[in-house]
Amino acid sequence: MNDTDIKRIVITGGAGFIGSNYVYYILQTHPDWDVLVFDKLTYAGNIANLSPIMDRITFLQGDIADIDDVKNALHGADVVVNFAAESHVDRSLVDPTPFVRTNVLGTMVLLNESINSGVKRFLHVSTDEVYGDLSGTDRHSIETDIFHPRSPYAASKAGAEHLVFSYGISHGLDVVITRGSNTYGPYQYPEKIIPLFITNILQDKPLPVYGDGSAVRDYMHVEDHASGIDTVLQSGETGQAYNLGARQEVSGIKLANRLLEIMNKPSDLISFVTDRPGHDYRYSVDPDKAESLGWKRKWSFDEGLAATVDWYVNNQKWWTKVIEKLEFKDHEKSWYAR
Repeated sequence: MNDTDIKRIVITGGAGFIGSNYVYYILQTHPDWDVLVFDKLTYAGNIANLSPIMDRITFLQGDIADIDDVKNALHGADVVVNFAAESHVDRSLVDPTPFVRTNVLGTMVLLNESINSGVKRFLHVSTDEVYGDLSGTDRHSIETDIFHPRSPYAASKAGAEHLVFSYGISHGLDVVITRGSNTYGPYQYPEKIIPLFITNILQDKPLPVYGDGSAVRDYMHVEDHASGIDTVLQSGETGQAYNLGARQEVSGIKLANRLLEIMNKPSDLISFVTDRPGHDYRYSVDPDKAESLGWKRKWSFDEGLAATVDWYVNNQKWWTKVIEKLEFKDHEKSWYAR
């Protein structure tokens, strides 16, 4: 799909973390596209993420699981990029219901209305967590691996993927999927590990490290994630999935210590807490397939982490408003008090 084939793009979940960063990326790289952001504005969706660019986009509040909302949003759309999802593993362990409703049912509604609206391409944003735990091995997940999701969140994303591919086969819808590794950067809701640690350090609060801190993730800067999605949107082969990863595996304890070093704080802020139930101790994807399309990550882990620290230091008004809300306080209090 060429740039000239796209006049109107609908970005669902575009007020969330990765979605909003993708909106910024699209405005920079495709200034001629008409951008509609469709978001429910749940606890993790924040209209403030888009405030600097509201005059350059159309914003529509709505629910991807609501047929009328989706029908309204997709009218005239050339492509749909679906970021809308419940995405926090810990919350899925407490209550999986909203994960199934949004991630599975919502994806089905989007797919149905994409067919009805004549959408030319549907890109679904998924996760490396569908592959399951790679601990005890030195291998990297590839796109043809069998899924082994181990949390309600991962299972809901795996279910959504099966729906997406089934609509490609059964209905001839042009579908592509990206499976991204752990992502970090500006505007990330501070329940996730990197913004949680940064904002805790800024408040001299403990850093809750699960178990012994040896769980490994491949951390990718959100700008690299956005560029990878854009590459797959335009150049990916229909009916295919593409891994997006940074080839930068970092353990939880290494991450905590690196942030403390960057921010010049003592290591005694680290607090080991009860491990997450069913914790996956290693994710790692092979991004060769996406790189064969011309995509390559630009940010090193150290450069990206330092830039992210700077962003949270310089945007305290943004994150203090977030952590003062009950949705954040109640989850933090109940989860880490286990």
